[in-house]
Amino acid sequence: MAEPGGAMRIGVIGCAGRMGRTNLQEVLATPAAELAGGVERAGHPAVGQDLGLLLGLEPLGRSVGDDVEALIAAAQVVIEFSTPEATLANAELCARHGCAQVVGTTGLDADQARRLREHAAKVPIVWAPNMSVGVNLLLGLVEEVARTLDPAFDIEILEMHHRQKVDAPSGTALALGRAAARGRGAELDEVALRSRDGITGARPAGAIGFAVLRGGDVVGDHRVLFAGGGERLELTHVATDRRIYSRGAVRAALWAPAQAPGLYGMSEVLGLRRARPG
Repeated sequence: MAEPGGAMRIGVIGCAGRMGRTNLQEVLATPAAELAGGVERAGHPAVGQDLGLLLGLEPLGRSVGDDVEALIAAAQVVIEFSTPEATLANAELCARHGCAQVVGTTGLDADQARRLREHAAKVPIVWAPNMSVGVNLLLGLVEEVARTLDPAFDIEILEMHHRQKVDAPSGTALALGRAAARGRGAELDEVALRSRDGITGARPAGAIGFAVLRGGDVVGDHRVLFAGGGERLELTHVATDRRIYSRGAVRAALWAPAQAPGLYGMSEVLGLRRARPG
């Protein structure tokens, strides 16, 4: 936690990436935050470059580093949007040094999620597939609608992202699917329909379908459709600025160090749900 009257020391891992640069900008723009530094993997072209110049700003007098452990040791909390493997390695370092971690990484499988939870037994970790306020409100709405509507309504989730996104469906789409499944008292893994090709036959009753689009520079579109006989309800979130995710990430970074060790989501950060370690 920040010292009384002081700023929270926040480090940014993967600082030269698409989200990393946005996270750097948001930390620098937040009065309650102090940039502890930014790192990239060893050998990355940005290593050694001034952090300010990386963002197209005046020089800050600090360079992009490649020593993740040194940053974690110096920071009170780190923000990371990277790969599952890197996230888990850094979570172990955070647990060792008592540094909170904010994770926006998607694509973790069940075993990787279990390992992240194990590290969270020693340090507070906020893990969310999407850190925007709007999406987290949408998650609650989807669960409520799924609980309220007749089970005869079919649920389909459509998402679109930029051409460079490597995982599909998006972590947010899967989170929306889990919210819908919870509303129906089901497990997503048992009802998810993640691909269709060729002669697929009739749609299985109770399935939650996913459709994935990739192209251009789309920041993130998500739509949940509840299709019934004679009517259709659609809940949609459209992201047009990547900074909505960084605002949420920095908000989580200011919140996390004061919490007990545990795995949290954005619902706790935003006060939508009582903060209880997961």
